[in-house]
Amino acid sequence: MAHRKMTAAVVSQEALAADIYSMWMEAEEIAKEAKPGQFISVYSRDGARLLPRPISICEIDKENGRLRIVYRIAGAGTAEFSAYKAGDPVEIMGPLGNGFPLTGKKAFLIGGGIGIPPMLELGKQLGGEAQFVLGYRDGQTFLKDEMEKYGAVYVATEDGSVGTKGNVLDAVRANGLTADVIFACGPTPMLRAIKAYAAENGITCYISLEERMACGIGACLACVCQSKDVDEHSHVHNKRICKDGPVFLAEEVEL
Repeated sequence: MAHRKMTAAVVSQEALAADIYSMWMEAEEIAKEAKPGQFISVYSRDGARLLPRPISICEIDKENGRLRIVYRIAGAGTAEFSAYKAGDPVEIMGPLGNGFPLTGKKAFLIGGGIGIPPMLELGKQLGGEAQFVLGYRDGQTFLKDEMEKYGAVYVATEDGSVGTKGNVLDAVRANGLTADVIFACGPTPMLRAIKAYAAENGITCYISLEERMACGIGACLACVCQSKDVDEHSHVHNKRICKDGPVFLAEEVEL
């Protein structure tokens, strides 16, 4: 699949929660090819920031040639993006990465924090029974209502303000949930726990390590993770998340 750099146009932008923004953009060529779990690289207009910011694709509207990203302000680059208005140009490259395999099985779609957005498009396209298990810090449950259109939604919050107090696996256990396959994206400690849970229960598990990406184009090597297999290019037990992932079978990578 060819990924391309292009100038997209911002269609709309809104704040969903504190420092969490949703942007729709017109990018017909990328929207045509994009799959759930893939990401785009977004380039800053500031020449001092040469490397782009990788941001997961939250929704794909192939019919109208549009993409949606939902992202957190984490530095100067994303702060700049949050000020973009409808009609503004935005330089992007994509679609990048391998995405989630679509399956007709009963699935957990587990998202933690800014790992939640890619689960929305996955839930729309999954083809099986989607059970969203979403982990938030507090009551700012962004995207929860939108996911309810595509499956049952279970929430865990660190402060106990909504749903189960604790983490996503606490919510799974509290609600007595079961699944045949797991798709997960979020912080490393959460993914490590989910990998162990999947192994204990004999469930196939796919994890997206997108939170660990820095440049998204394979240049910086900041996102290298350890793998079971030897990389045929470097001959070491490493994979670059942005090039080989961001989605991996949980058993393939060390967390």
